[in-house]
Amino acid sequence: MSTENHREAESAPPSLTPPPNAIPPVRHPAAPAPGELLGSHYDHCFGCGQGQPHGLHLAARAGDGVRITAEFTVQSAHQGAPGLAHGGVLATALDETLGSLNWLLRVIAVTGRLETDFVRPVPVGTVLFLQAEVTAVAGRKIYSRAVGRIGGPDGPVAVRAQALFIEVKVDHFTENGRPEEIRAVMSDPDQIRRVRAFEVNP
Repeated sequence: MSTENHREAESAPPSLTPPPNAIPPVRHPAAPAPGELLGSHYDHCFGCGQGQPHGLHLAARAGDGVRITAEFTVQSAHQGAPGLAHGGVLATALDETLGSLNWLLRVIAVTGRLETDFVRPVPVGTVLFLQAEVTAVAGRKIYSRAVGRIGGPDGPVAVRAQALFIEVKVDHFTENGRPEEIRAVMSDPDQIRRVRAFEVNP
C-alpha cells in the first residue's frame, strides 16, 4: 500500500473501516479478464449508459485482482461553476467506478456509504482517470476505495473516495424500481444484460 493510500486507510471513519474479521476480496473465476472493457451495465444508467445523452458515458476496464480503471471526459453539461465539473458529477463518477468493482466479485451490491474528497478543480474538457479496488469483505459488506486523476493515469489527484457497498438480492430492485423499467429489463432475452442491469445501483 502506498503512503498516500495508507494515510487514507488510517483516516477512514469507523463505518468505512473493515472490522477485524474482514477478509481479502477474491476475484470471481468468471470475472472479465484484466484489460477487458466492462461495458455499460444498463443503457439508461447516468454513469455508464450510452442511452443517456448527458450522462458520463464512463468506460471501465477490469484490472488485476479486484481492481478496475475507468475514464470519462467532463462535458459542458457536467458543469457546476463556469468551466468546472460539478462536484456531484465527480462523486457520481467515483460511485459508478466503485460500483463496477462488484462485477469482478460477481455479486449484486448497492452503495451504503460514499465519502468523497475533492482535492482540486476539474475543468470542462478534462479526462478524469479513475482507479478503484476492493480492499476487504466482511459478510455482506464490501469495502473499497478509488482515486481520480487528471492529466493522465499518473497525474495529480483531483478526487478520491472510500465506500461501503452492501450485497443485496435482485428483489432490492424488482420490489422498489418503477414497474415499467423492471418489466422491460426482465423481458430482455439476453440473460447477461438482465443480470448486469441490476449490477450497481444506490
